[in-house]
Amino acid sequence: MKDIENVNDIEFLVDEFYQKVVVDELLGRFFTIVVNFEWEVHIPIMVSFWDTVLFGKASYKGNPMNKHIELDKLSKLEPVHFERWLELWRATVNENFIGEKAAEAIVKAETIAKLMQSKLDSKITLINNET
Repeated sequence: MKDIENVNDIEFLVDEFYQKVVVDELLGRFFTIVVNFEWEVHIPIMVSFWDTVLFGKASYKGNPMNKHIELDKLSKLEPVHFERWLELWRATVNENFIGEKAAEAIVKAETIAKLMQSKLDSKITLINNET
């Protein structure tokens, strides 16, 4: 096995990961029922995101937090969803790569998941305090 070295590796990783996610009992419904998941649209965005995160390419221009806030409005994102996402991400990275960037991909995903969960929780708290 080798480390994640370039955008081609990221493309492979993201593709493998989402193949697991869309059929997952817990997460799959977000992609098959809750939103209109378009593989050819979503995958390049995620490749760009991870290329930016891991290699600093600055090719990603979106706002993942806003996307997850929108998704949370459609169907509540619970801690168990983030845990499962991380479980699948770790497994996919570890099945295909080993090395510094692979380890970084896992740590960054854990940080992102915690941050998103925290922001979604604070958003809920703010909404509840306003009512």
